[in-house]
Amino acid sequence: MQESRDVEWGLAQSLKKLVIEKPFEKITIKQIADGAGVIRVTFYNHFQDKYDLLAWIVRRDIFDPVKILLSNLMYRQALILIFTNLRRDREFYMKVGKITGQNSFAEIVEECAGRLILELLQEYGTAGSSRIHPMMTPEYISRYYGNSMCYIMLDWIRNGMQTPPEDMADIYMHLGTHSIQDLLKED
Repeated sequence: MQESRDVEWGLAQSLKKLVIEKPFEKITIKQIADGAGVIRVTFYNHFQDKYDLLAWIVRRDIFDPVKILLSNLMYRQALILIFTNLRRDREFYMKVGKITGQNSFAEIVEECAGRLILELLQEYGTAGSSRIHPMMTPEYISRYYGNSMCYIMLDWIRNGMQTPPEDMADIYMHLGTHSIQDLLKED
């Protein structure tokens, strides 16, 4: 098990290094495997393709570390950690944030954030449908918030990650806890 994690970690580090050097689209599986000191077959024993590896990196770097904070209802601290971890690998995320089309970085972030939010909803027993409308299932709610998290992360990345992580957490929390009506009433 540890050996498997070491291989995955090595492949992730290899991809991160390569992304800094060249466009993601031009990186091959062979280059990733060579950088990790393994053969291509070993790569495919762990990941389907480089997009699967990128999704693994996003989950491990950004979303897995906040699970314990969210389980303890420490939302602001979880958001600060998300933005801090993005900024820690700033150059990497600035480059992969530009991946568009099928398997885009946005799709990966939306899926990872949505899954995390769905797990949180299920953990706290809100797995049933909303009384407001049957369409408001946990899956629907998690997709909505996954999409909003994706938007704020990508906007921050594309604008150079200038705003401090603490401020980004406050912005997201404020938007997430206020209706448009509330926002229109603010000075």
